[in-house]
Amino acid sequence: MRTLHTYILKEMLAAIVVAVVVCAGLLLLGNLLKEILSLLMTGQATFGLVVRGISLLLPFVLAFALPMGALTAALLVFGRLSADQELTAARANGISLLALSLPVLLLSLALCGVCAWINMEIAPRCRVAYKKLIPSIVQEKARSLIPEGRFVTDFPGFVVYAERISGSEMEEVIFFQMKSGRKILDVRSPKARLEPVSETGGMRLVFLEARVLQWWPNEESATNSVPGTADADNEGTWQTGTSGDLTVDLTMPPKVLSGGLPSLSDMTLRQLLAEHRELQRLGIEEATPLEVQIHRQVAFSFASFGFALIGIPLGVRAHRRETSVGIAMAIGLVLVYYAFLIVAQALESRPETLPWLIVWMPNLVFQGLGVWMLWRVNRGR
Repeated sequence: MRTLHTYILKEMLAAIVVAVVVCAGLLLLGNLLKEILSLLMTGQATFGLVVRGISLLLPFVLAFALPMGALTAALLVFGRLSADQELTAARANGISLLALSLPVLLLSLALCGVCAWINMEIAPRCRVAYKKLIPSIVQEKARSLIPEGRFVTDFPGFVVYAERISGSEMEEVIFFQMKSGRKILDVRSPKARLEPVSETGGMRLVFLEARVLQWWPNEESATNSVPGTADADNEGTWQTGTSGDLTVDLTMPPKVLSGGLPSLSDMTLRQLLAEHRELQRLGIEEATPLEVQIHRQVAFSFASFGFALIGIPLGVRAHRRETSVGIAMAIGLVLVYYAFLIVAQALESRPETLPWLIVWMPNLVFQGLGVWMLWRVNRGR
């Protein structure tokens, strides 16, 4: 049994290395052609910059390449074992498919640990360093200091969220003014723009057609004129304002002016959890995009196990030695897996659809289906 396990592990490791190298190479090539190579051709980047860019991108692409490698390897190795009648010979000697699959499943769990470390810590840090490496990306970041899809709590006394940002123009904006740990102003605006204030070095946030949902009349606001009027008899209670344009002056923290804040996808799990706790402390409930990103980082770390679990019975069922067939099946399964993540990201601003649960759906489907198929193949059905 030990000899068979060693043989299968060697085959799996060799196939994983090849598949990961190919997948990572393709992903790296796409990023290089889009960003670094054009700078190199125009003389704006040196060869050393390209090498450094590759090294910073490598952890980011490995987070995607490792699960794909585990799936491709499981399909190829067990497809070849089935086609060569080696599985039939093992069964004739009383060795079940489950016993043969044990080292592969343990290897996939080890890969889950590696992916978790990369997804939650290494890849976000490297991605931020990579974006700061390229002048054109840094300039674009400076034009949009507030990252889209993230509740920004770094401004003293303010919380800002924009669903979409193009340069200085923002859409679907949520704005809170805070004082003594509570909200004193709640503004929603379909459009807003960020303007520099040259005399102060700060920024001015201009809301167009803003709706002031609630405000606290007895607190001093940062605005010159809040839409709506306060009711003196109800001082100290929430009042509803009317619609209109609204201007707010923001004090820019040093870390914002130094190159912008990271987007949610560029934050480590610790940073995401810290920001989530901060939003909860401030009483802000509209944090679904942040929650989706937290669940995405954790859920995607288990992709290797689900891919290996479903790849083993599919490889046996295929009875194929051809590499092209295994790769085609792997691509199809990967597309199905990522379709769930894309849907969850598209619905992240609609909490009623439970987008964080959609992130976990491909793991549940792949692992459940993989266990069922492995059980049936093991029984010879």
